Formats: sequence, structure tokens, C-alpha cells
Amino acid sequence: MQRTITRDVFKLAQVFTISRGSRTEAQVLTVCLSDGQHQGMGECVPYARYNETLDSVTAQIDALPDAFSRQDLYDLLPAGAARNAVDCALWDLAAKQAGKRVWDLIGLPAPKPEITAYTLSLDTPEAMREQAMKHAHRPLLKIKLGTPDDMPRLEAVRAGAPKAKIIVDANEGWSAEVYTDLAPHLVRLGVALVEQPLPAADDDALIGMDRPVPVCADESCHDTNSLPHLVGKYDVVNIKLDKTGGLTEALELKRSAIAAGYEIMVGCMVGSSLAMAPATLIAQGAMITDLDGPLLLAQDRDTPLKFDAAGVHPPHPDLWG
Repeated sequence: MQRTITRDVFKLAQVFTISRGSRTEAQVLTVCLSDGQHQGMGECVPYARYNETLDSVTAQIDALPDAFSRQDLYDLLPAGAARNAVDCALWDLAAKQAGKRVWDLIGLPAPKPEITAYTLSLDTPEAMREQAMKHAHRPLLKIKLGTPDDMPRLEAVRAGAPKAKIIVDANEGWSAEVYTDLAPHLVRLGVALVEQPLPAADDDALIGMDRPVPVCADESCHDTNSLPHLVGKYDVVNIKLDKTGGLTEALELKRSAIAAGYEIMVGCMVGSSLAMAPATLIAQGAMITDLDGPLLLAQDRDTPLKFDAAGVHPPHPDLWG
């Protein structure tokens, strides 16, 4: 099996800021696996929060043997960006070899469009109100927060988009005290979910804490091994393929999380339509779908995902799967 790895850069439509910093482009790795006749593609976004770089992830993929299966990957690579790109490329290759769609190989119903969140970048309250007004027609807005001065931002967004459903992502930026103070205001402003309010290392503080708004684990939940550590802290888990290490583990995490009583959110890093395509399968029936990466780009893949009033559609076979 031939393997190629390329580094691709996609410019963003505007500067994107979260509590950890700002970016103007998405830097991704694209993996292509070929049997000489068919090609399978996968994309990952190395993430510094998890000690990943373009170089380190490339080295992980380069170190793989010439032949391996999806199950082999569990022994060859840890959960993370490298395994994600290779796992998704293997699924795409298998679909093309079989002349079937990936969901048929897995035994899933054909996926349907799912309404996706649209993320508003962290900014001044005035700028965030303007962003909210511009996107007030969207049914679901996600707000990046995570600073000690978040209430004016939240008030501004609600004023700018009074009818939109709102979810909040603190990106580990709050303390237990800040979250406790903000919780009643989240309820008052109609926030439907708050994502990772506390640092993953400090989230034991959530045990026994009143959660009037559902709390979602993001940085605290990577794969099925994370689930035992979430008990009593979270109501929802955010499944991202770059955390699970691919579609294979994401499917298992979704099954196990639902069995354990959690709601499902499906999220993404900032990448192209190729990175989002496999996640559209996980998004089926999820409480929250957050696959807006391509909507934040100034440019995308040649056969991008379709976004319309019905939501994000499953991929065309020319893109993936």
C-alpha cells in the first residue's frame, strides 16, 4: 500500500480567536493511501493543546509499516490526529475498492443533513454583537468565551441574535467560581449547552456542582477510555475524530457514551471538508452538531461539503467515502 502525506494550508475567511490565541489559516495534513488502482484520503489537524505538531504527526505516520489494517492502528498509533487521518483514509480506500459508500460498509443508514453550529470568534462585545447580527438567521450559534469578562460578550450576542439557539465553549478558560457565577445567567440568556468550562485537569470540581445548563466534555473526553473519568461531571461528550483517532473509535465512543447515558455532541478542529466528511456519520441524531470548519474558510477542497438550510450534508464520493 503506497502512502503519501502532504501539508495543506487553507486561509480563513477572517481571523479566528479562542481563549488560547488567534489564527488566520488552517494547517492540516492530508494522507493518501493507494493500492495502485484506488486512493483513500484522510485529513487531520495536529493540535498544540495535545502536544501535536505537523512534524510530530508526520513522523508518526511515516513510522507505520508498509501494510496494516484498521485494527492494527490501535497498536501502532495512540488516539490522536495521526491515527485519525490514516483511519479515515483506510475507510475511504475500502469504500472505493468495494464500490460502496462507507455507511453501507459499516451497516449504517444513509446519513441525512444535520443542522450545524456556526462559531463566533472571541472578540469585543461590540464586535461579537455585529457577528451575531450578521449570522442571526442561523438556527444554532456557538460562542467562543473563556475569559473573566465574558458576560458582556454573551449579552451582546444574545442581543444580536435574539432567536438563535446558543451554545457556549469556554475552552477550559473558567474557574469553578466563575462558572458558578455565570450559570444562572446562562440559563437567563437561553444557553442550551456549555462546553468544557473548567480545565480538564481541574474538572473534578464539577462533581456535585449544580448544572442548570448541560455541561459537555471536550478536552476531558478523547476516546472510550475517557468515559469512566467523566462520571458525575458531564452530561454530554464532544466527539472529535482528531481526538478519538479516527472514525473507527468515534463509532465506538458514540455507542459507549449513549449506553452510559450521555448525550452526543460532534465537533471539529478548524479544517477542510475532507476532515468533516467522516464526522457527518457520527453526527446522525446527535444533540449538537458542530462541523462548521469549512464555513470558516476562505477556500476549501475541490468537492466541498454542501451546507444549506437543512444543515451539513453527507459527502459526495469524490470527496470521501
